[in-house]
Amino acid sequence: MKVSLNWLREFVELPATVPELVELLTLAGVEVEEVMALGVSMPKVVVAQIKESVPHPNADRLSVTKVDDGSGVERQVVCGAKNYQVGDKVPLALPGAVLGPDFKIKVGKLRGVESEGMLCSAEELGLPKGADGLLILPAEATVGTAISALFPGDTVLDLEVTPNRPDLLSHTGIAREIAVLTQRPLRLPARPGQLLGFVGEVIEVEPKECAFYSVQAIGNVRVGPSPEWLQRKLTAVGLRPINNVVDITNLVMLESGQPLHAFDADKLEGELCVRMAAEGETFLALEGKSYPLTPRNLVIADGRGAVAIGGVMGGEATGVTATTTNVALEGAWFDPANIRRTARTLGLGSDSSYRFERGVDRAGVLRAAQRAAQLIAELAGGTPGELRVGLGEDSQQGFEPTAMLGEDSEPVFTHTAPLRNARVGALLGVEVADARIAEILTGFGLRPAEGGWEVPSYRQDLTREVDLIEEISRVVGMEAVPARMQARFAPASATDREYDRAMTLRGAFVAAGLHEARSLTLVPLQPLGLAALGGDPAKLLRVKNPMIDDQVVLRPNLLHGLLKAVGDNLRAGAQAVRLFEIGRVYARQEPEECTHAAVVLTGSTAARTWRSGEGRAADLYDLKGLLTAALGAGTTFVPAENPALALSLAVQLDGRPIGCAGQLWPAEARALDAAGAVVFAELDLGALERTGAAKKFREIPRFPSTTRDIALLAPLDLPHAQIDATLRAAQEPLLERAEIFDVFTDPSGAKVPEDKKSVAYSLTYRASDRTLTAEEVNAAHARLKERLKSNLGVALRE
Repeated sequence: MKVSLNWLREFVELPATVPELVELLTLAGVEVEEVMALGVSMPKVVVAQIKESVPHPNADRLSVTKVDDGSGVERQVVCGAKNYQVGDKVPLALPGAVLGPDFKIKVGKLRGVESEGMLCSAEELGLPKGADGLLILPAEATVGTAISALFPGDTVLDLEVTPNRPDLLSHTGIAREIAVLTQRPLRLPARPGQLLGFVGEVIEVEPKECAFYSVQAIGNVRVGPSPEWLQRKLTAVGLRPINNVVDITNLVMLESGQPLHAFDADKLEGELCVRMAAEGETFLALEGKSYPLTPRNLVIADGRGAVAIGGVMGGEATGVTATTTNVALEGAWFDPANIRRTARTLGLGSDSSYRFERGVDRAGVLRAAQRAAQLIAELAGGTPGELRVGLGEDSQQGFEPTAMLGEDSEPVFTHTAPLRNARVGALLGVEVADARIAEILTGFGLRPAEGGWEVPSYRQDLTREVDLIEEISRVVGMEAVPARMQARFAPASATDREYDRAMTLRGAFVAAGLHEARSLTLVPLQPLGLAALGGDPAKLLRVKNPMIDDQVVLRPNLLHGLLKAVGDNLRAGAQAVRLFEIGRVYARQEPEECTHAAVVLTGSTAARTWRSGEGRAADLYDLKGLLTAALGAGTTFVPAENPALALSLAVQLDGRPIGCAGQLWPAEARALDAAGAVVFAELDLGALERTGAAKKFREIPRFPSTTRDIALLAPLDLPHAQIDATLRAAQEPLLERAEIFDVFTDPSGAKVPEDKKSVAYSLTYRASDRTLTAEEVNAAHARLKERLKSNLGVALRE
């Protein structure tokens, strides 16, 4: 919401500078999104009248004008605009005027003709853009007057008001806030002390969504332009002046927060009533667009049909125009939920709906309407007449004109909120004197009562004791609360460990060259990868009201989103895709929600270059290496039976299952437009936690290592894992690591038997306290060879 500081100054004395005011409001919980400077403060820019205009002798698009700037001597100014006439009054920038950075007006020649200044447009003066060409000033403007007198400077704050504070959607509401924060008096605008006009018949109000409705008849109205001060207020906050009657309703809305609407009474047929729209009924709004209505939309209707959508917008057919002489002034309280639903459904928002859907002050409706009626009488010569009022079904509000208006504009109190003064200090951590508490709450409009404070109707957000203490804390300021402790030790929780584990895994995947993906939580009824991970469609969690067919169930795994991303990237021309995701997955059985990590690889492992050639396509071994590097040396892979996959593995860490890995069938890979294998893995981070794997410190070796190679002739079905486990089980103290570097088979049986394979390992030996001798390495190497032969029945190739 935009507020004008010039307008606010009418109600309260503001801090000395704008930054001080911005800080004051921000610390009190009213966020200032933008500060805008308005008006013209440029010296040497004056009102001038065009006395003569002739074509430029050397330029078709220019004119040579003679202007009167009030100095008694006419000036010659070359101008390129075409929207003026001789006799118009326009802004003139005299020599020496500065219109912007590096834009200083000087006497010079344009196409050979001397020019002694510049006639200005609205944009060149920093004003909102108007019609193309010069800014045409009012005929009553005095020649020679500084332009700043016509467009006085102002500062406008764009505030972000939270939904629970509708009282701040007005200048008086913001002024009340500032008055309490600065301990300065509040000057509210004068309102009628007695009812204008007379009370007439009751208006029919059918739905309970309208608790209070009033219509004030005002006759003998002279519709015309609003006075300059009123137009200036509206323009400052971004509203376009229309005519004096409409502008007054907008003025009162911005002043008090209560939206109003004025009908042309002569264009209404029959009696007004408040009802729900009929099925198929349409409505032509003020902005000229027709809207289809439903029985859920609240409307104001006459004998012919809807003339306004309640709380949102009036109709074009009954709007106030220059020919209007009789006005029906509407004031109402509408149910916020109904207004919000109507505005969203129709896509028709307005300043009125913005306030109604947050809740306006019920007790202030009639006061605001009477304030507008008073202004219409003063500025448009209107005569207030019959006031008709209607109450909705089950309305908690009665119609007492004296109570509704309030004596001397006093607020109406609706309920009492409890407060114990001792509780204020106990909760805030700083003692607040009873007198200061009373001063703050009184400033916000509350009234002391037995056991608490009576709350005015415009502060329905104050219901509990803690609400009142919060108001006190906003004024006292959090900076007044003394700091007693800078930090407190907090032991690591399960949530902390889960976060650290996910971040560690994320860092490992990124270091391996993978890109993180974020996929949708809602997936189709048959998500990709469901069968690959052994999922059961009956265990999927369905959405009760799915918006589209592709978002029907909560994802049972992360594979669906990653495979879809693989297909999208490959179709976009990517040669290789390496993705991972860490996120929540869902199931019908326990646990219903858990965190998984998934990886997908396809395409070349390296970019094609003149040195590396075509490169090599990623396969299951690349995936195994990546997972081992990320999870640690205790990672093992066990073959698994899954007909949905071409290759399937169970992933284990320290002997416990933590997930699965595999390769899609070629047909499924081709469906993703993949030219090669698509391999994946999905891990349960909860299972990863249960393994209890911990990092261990290891010193950087200080002594050199020695390597020995060994080649084995082993059965074709003997896995590498079994050979590696046999070497580890030997617990040879000098063996640091064993790495496989060659596997050879010969189906013809010429070099090795066709039922055998040759497997070569490089064994690294090292001692932590000395440099090994050749004899020590040879002895350890011989012991390992004998163990392999005796335990696995392999032959050594030497």
